[in-house]
Amino acid sequence: MNIASSLSYAVSVIAPALIRSGETRVPASESRPGTGEPERSNKAGSERSSQRNPSAKSEASNAQALDSAQLEQLADLKARDREVRAHEAAHQAVGGQYAGAISYVYERGPDGAQYAVGGEVSIDTAPVEGDPQATIEKMRTVRAAALAPAEPSPQDRAVAAQAMQLMLQAQSELAVSLNDGDRSQQDKSAAGASVRISQDASNTYQSVSGFSEPDVVQGASRAFQATA
Repeated sequence: MNIASSLSYAVSVIAPALIRSGETRVPASESRPGTGEPERSNKAGSERSSQRNPSAKSEASNAQALDSAQLEQLADLKARDREVRAHEAAHQAVGGQYAGAISYVYERGPDGAQYAVGGEVSIDTAPVEGDPQATIEKMRTVRAAALAPAEPSPQDRAVAAQAMQLMLQAQSELAVSLNDGDRSQQDKSAAGASVRISQDASNTYQSVSGFSEPDVVQGASRAFQATA
């Protein structure tokens, strides 16, 4: 049976903000104060820099276009992104072989970039068939993975509770199995003791009566022949 649960970070919806584009114009030349000589323009250098890193130009332009409210929203999104990624990474690191890949929910920020605002990690919570001890060890790992983040979500706590329940069931099965094994061993020991007691009693009788086992058999055979 293949059962999987999800360890998730709650998604907080942040209202999208409008992005206002802006443009900065650099004059081709200006007069130097007091000289009347034209000042060389750095337009060519700026264009070469923009060609080398077009994303930097876009981010700078977007940042200049944001107002104070959008800058505050952007800071919140960046903080949430870091928190979500750390939360899901903790699940995956502790879950080990039982944890799946991380899935994120993204939101576009006022700067045009994508930020993680939610996520989840699937984790295998199926018991190990026919092996209560292995199930106990597995559920310990699953429970630890569910509670690994600094602030587990309600879904995380639900997975931890499920793992605990399965672990307790496996412990009960293991206890029954061990008790059955002890009783079986006790029965074997009692049977062996009974055989030894019977053998000792037979040896004592033969010693007292002065007959060995062959003599007893032969005497019984002879007596049967005499009465025939």
